[in-house]
Amino acid sequence: MRFFLLFLAAASLAGCGTQGPAGFSSAGTIDPQQFMAASSGAEASGYRIGPSDKLSLTVFQVEDLSFEEIFVDASGKLQLPLLGSVQAAGLTPAELSTDLERRLGERYLRNPRVSVSVSEAASQKITVDGAVMKPGVYEMRGRTTLLQAVAMAEGGTRIADLRKVAVFRSAEGRPMVAVFDLAAIRRGEAADPIVLGDDVVVVDTSRLSARYRDIIEVLPGLAVFAYL
Repeated sequence: MRFFLLFLAAASLAGCGTQGPAGFSSAGTIDPQQFMAASSGAEASGYRIGPSDKLSLTVFQVEDLSFEEIFVDASGKLQLPLLGSVQAAGLTPAELSTDLERRLGERYLRNPRVSVSVSEAASQKITVDGAVMKPGVYEMRGRTTLLQAVAMAEGGTRIADLRKVAVFRSAEGRPMVAVFDLAAIRRGEAADPIVLGDDVVVVDTSRLSARYRDIIEVLPGLAVFAYL
């Protein structure tokens, strides 16, 4: 619960100057289909490479510097020909691509073009709280859906309202929230969304503070992310 309270405190600071739902604006609403497409795995916007991630690295027209599979070591570095040890952990794939282009361009290649993608994310953390059997912080390995995240916490309690499961996340430094019907997802009546590292999942929104319950009530619909 401590992790969730810290998240909500940060969200409150970001929304400073508003008066609860009266200050809420849906102008930042994200289309659910757009969200589902954008969060389909490790290539989701803002993903930062971590130790033991498996990457695909391509240097255009230079096969000796290209790898279908290359692993970030435990210290967060890549071991590459010519360049040696290069820091990868903490960077997005785009940032790493830019860094490698700069390094190669300074000494070895003229106008190099580098593409980096994450083939498999080794581990990310997610917080599952609320009406679940074992609230806590869990390690995700690779692609993880909302159903799988809740299963990590051994599912909802007998009194949990699974029709209202909130997912809080930070996008470009701004807190966001969406509400999903986990019961409908289990029945196959709704898509099972991908959750991302550092998301906070709260089963049964009745357990949130009145301020956050009111904000959620004015969202334009279930499964729609909106800025807090």
